[in-house]
Order: sequence, then C-alpha cells, then structure tokens
Amino acid sequence: MTRLTATDFHPEVLKLFDQYVHGGISRRGFLDGASRHVAAGASAAGLLAALSPSFAAAQQVSPQDTRIKTSRIEIVSPLGYGTVKAYLAQPAQSSGKLGTVLVIHENRGLNPHIEDITRRLALDGFIALAPDALAPLGGYPGDEDKARELFPKLDQTKTREDFIAAFGYLKALPAGNGKVGAVGFCYGGGLVNHLATRLPELAAGVPFYGGQPAAADVPRIKAPLLLQYAGADERVNAGWPAYEAALKAAGVSHEAFIYPGVQHGFNNDTTPRYDEAAAKLSWQRTVAFFKRHLAA
Repeated sequence: MTRLTATDFHPEVLKLFDQYVHGGISRRGFLDGASRHVAAGASAAGLLAALSPSFAAAQQVSPQDTRIKTSRIEIVSPLGYGTVKAYLAQPAQSSGKLGTVLVIHENRGLNPHIEDITRRLALDGFIALAPDALAPLGGYPGDEDKARELFPKLDQTKTREDFIAAFGYLKALPAGNGKVGAVGFCYGGGLVNHLATRLPELAAGVPFYGGQPAAADVPRIKAPLLLQYAGADERVNAGWPAYEAALKAAGVSHEAFIYPGVQHGFNNDTTPRYDEAAAKLSWQRTVAFFKRHLAA
C-alpha cells in the first residue's frame, strides 16, 4: 500500500487537523470543516482516520530487540502527582557509564511511537527514559482520541514537577554518567524549553516544534539547545522570533533549524504529516548533539 504524505491532503485539512489535535476545535469541528475539502467518494471521517497514527507500521525497534533492555519503572515525585510511571530503555551491554536522555511525548501520553523513540535512543548508546504524563489519569489509554480528551484534565504544575523528578532519577542513575539531556515533541518540545529554564544542570535540550518560554525566563537557561521547527507550522513558529532574540540577548548557546515546507509533527513517522527527509536529518542532528554534550 502506498504511504500517504502531507501532500495528499488539502492544506486547509492539515490546518484543521492541527487545531483538532491541539484542542482548538472538537472532532465535530474538524469533520464539519474538512467536509468542504472531501474528494468524491471520500468522507471527512475517512480523512481523520487517514491522518491518525499507525503505530505498528512505523515501528523501527522491536521491544524484543536483544541489543537493548527495557523496563517499566516508578519514581517518587514529592511535588508532582506522587508517582511517575515511565518506560526505560538502555543498551543491553555497555563498557562504561552512559549519557542519559529524558524523552517527552506529545499531548497524547506515552504511546507506542514514543516508546519506539526511546528504544531508538538506546540503540544509539544512551539510557533513555520516557515518563507518561497521563499516568495519574490511568495512563495512555491506547486510543488517541481518548488520550486527547484526558490531557486537558492534567494539572500542568504537577505534571512539570513529575518531569523534574524524572530528570533527578536520571541524574542519579548509577549506570548513567550524570549528564542528562532532554528531547520532546510538540507538547514535549514546549516542556523541554520550560525545563531548560528550571534545571541549570540540564546538559542539552532538543525541542521539536515546541512552544517557547517567556522571554523573561530565558536568561535562566544554561543548557545548549538544538531547536527544530517545521516550516509550515505557523502556530508554533509565531513565537520563534521573540525566543531567538531572547536567546541571543542572554548568550544561550543554541542552534536552530527550520525545515522548509514540512508540517508540525514531521518527525512522527506514524502519520502522513511525517516528512522522511526532514525527520532523518533532524534526528541525525539530535543524536550527534547528544553525543557531543552527553559524553562522559
């Protein structure tokens, strides 16, 4: 079967989908809006289904891959919800202590795609930890629409503290070398930016198409940043000029890349918004950045 790409959809449908997945419009709002751009013999519901993730088809690293080992762990979070539930992946064998990476999901919780990202990082030689922000509400429900409905019910102040607790877990992990990086996507990208303002010991941050922190908070950032943006992502990119100016004014070490013409979510290879060329290049840059800054 031929894989669908963003070019197979009307630009307005992609904008509506972006609004839908980020809570700007309801499912009915998407269907009503998309119905104006449906080809003969198709339906708005069919468009939504086509844009939704296909996890199995995109999996790159099997959970049974013998080159890595994975586990489910729990971390105490005194200032958060109390307990952080997370997915841990690391190389099956290592000759020394390793750099560690906190993996922060999109606004859906710890779904199979983010677990796969975590395993990919383990294959690249890191210890990677992916918490599930939805754990206090029962965890990722196995359905993207249900996850979307749950996410606004989180207390984001507590959720942020949970991720700070996860950072502390990696910082103290005996198998780690004490250097912790963070990578996040969409919601997770915004959280990487936020954590950079909160954690002076963060060794490296890679936010993918993430919302920016307040300019007043930027001088607190000590970590080098690799910022990855989608060229067609008007919503998130609107905040980049002010953020860039604040980073320069504060002397924060950073690199930024805007991938022309690609959609928000271009690194997520489970949906048609995925762009293979941009995803491969941005991921190569991400791994190289972490190897540079998280080495022992």
